[in-house]
Amino acid sequence: MAAHFPFSALLSEISIYQTGLIVILVTLPLYIVGRGIYYAYFHSLAKIPGPKLYIFSALPYYYYLLKGDWHQQLKLLHDQYGPVVGYTYNDVSFTSATAFKTIYGHNAGGDRNFEKDVRVYSKERPQSNIVNAGNEDHRRMRRLISHAFSEKALANQEEVIKQYVDLFIGRLLVRAKSGEVVDLVAWYNFATFDLIGDLAFGQSFGCLDTEAYHPWVRMIFDTLKILVYKDIAKRLNLSSLIPYLVPAKLKKSTKEHYELSTQTAMKRLETKNMDREDFMSYFLRYNDERGMSAPELADNANILIIAGSETTATLLSGTTFLLLKNPEKYRKVAEEIRTSFQSEDEITISRVNQLSYMLATFSEGFRMCPQCLHLYLVQCQKKEILLMVIFSLRILHCLFPTGKLFKRGEISRIHKAISLRDDLTIPSTQATKNRSSNLSLSAPATVLGRTYAEMRPLLARLLWNFDIKIMPDSLDWNKQKVYTLWEKGSLNVKLTKVERNSA
Repeated sequence: MAAHFPFSALLSEISIYQTGLIVILVTLPLYIVGRGIYYAYFHSLAKIPGPKLYIFSALPYYYYLLKGDWHQQLKLLHDQYGPVVGYTYNDVSFTSATAFKTIYGHNAGGDRNFEKDVRVYSKERPQSNIVNAGNEDHRRMRRLISHAFSEKALANQEEVIKQYVDLFIGRLLVRAKSGEVVDLVAWYNFATFDLIGDLAFGQSFGCLDTEAYHPWVRMIFDTLKILVYKDIAKRLNLSSLIPYLVPAKLKKSTKEHYELSTQTAMKRLETKNMDREDFMSYFLRYNDERGMSAPELADNANILIIAGSETTATLLSGTTFLLLKNPEKYRKVAEEIRTSFQSEDEITISRVNQLSYMLATFSEGFRMCPQCLHLYLVQCQKKEILLMVIFSLRILHCLFPTGKLFKRGEISRIHKAISLRDDLTIPSTQATKNRSSNLSLSAPATVLGRTYAEMRPLLARLLWNFDIKIMPDSLDWNKQKVYTLWEKGSLNVKLTKVERNSA
């Protein structure tokens, strides 16, 4: 008779810890698979078009995000599934202007229709800033910041702007004379960082003077990369592990950038100088009990540096690249500029704003080179509003449960052009106005829209002074990676001074 080994005897040989481990090893995979199947096929968002693998698990999204290729993958998803795509179990991307305006618009009370996603935009410090603030704090901060970005402020600061544009053109004249290749991405960054440093902190970064990036600017670039790691960690409720997940170099740069920006901003605030025409003078002049505390002002100055420099350099670089890849459009813009002014001194902000074809070109550049790519994830707390978006698009008729997250098609903004293409279509005047109006819907839009206006004379004067030829190694410049913002490669060009009769 065969001997039988009793099951009870087996259990007696296994410790309680071993039993727990076995239970985990058996049930965890079942839970993961069951959860994935539920979200992919039975969840109320499962009706939204999108790849089931992405709904089953967010790992593909995280993978492409870390690679810097999510914008390209999102384009492929929209090409395949249409203007509404679910790319995780509770994230939805839209490419419709109607959806954009509803999602990022404001209600009758002045509040945004949707709050920012508190999971991604949770405060990391005691104070808020205009990016992570809720509706009430955002309104309070925006009220004070808006004074520094009014038409009056812009007019008062034009002389400061002109000084940096003069220096920018002067440096490039030397390079044109020597015939050397110029990286316009670097030079645009030099100009925008120097200007915004002066306006935000009362001191330039000195990039144009030294013809090199200030170490602080390098820190800012690293700080932007760390946001990708933070986004993923917060989504996975692993915020406590961020210090261990982020590369040491990025952590060091982020810490140093924050400390330096805070110290510099506080130093400027302590002077209490309201006569100097910079952002802080307006903050000091109009701040009251409903305004911002000193730490909030310092934190927001840090935001202004990024919003007013790197993003503006992206717009300038992208618009220039698109013009160089479309010679007919380039010649038309250059001709408009060169025939509208008798001398370079006439090229002012107000005069440039009368150049309809150039403004349309900037508008198209803004559409095709969107600056803020992975920001502004918002949270749906009102079924009716999101249903209105869906119904107005006549795409889907499904119910979004309260509290679920959704996101705009980041790189597509409000348009169907999701990738950074190199074909340039100049819109009509009305289309230009419509596109420009959309700036007001995305924060920190005031900063971006203002610096967008500030930098028009820079491009106008560049085209007034030089004929520009793109180098062969930059013909595919638009094939870029994205880590919160574009990781722009060199835009190498040759500059030739435009010769004019002195008569």
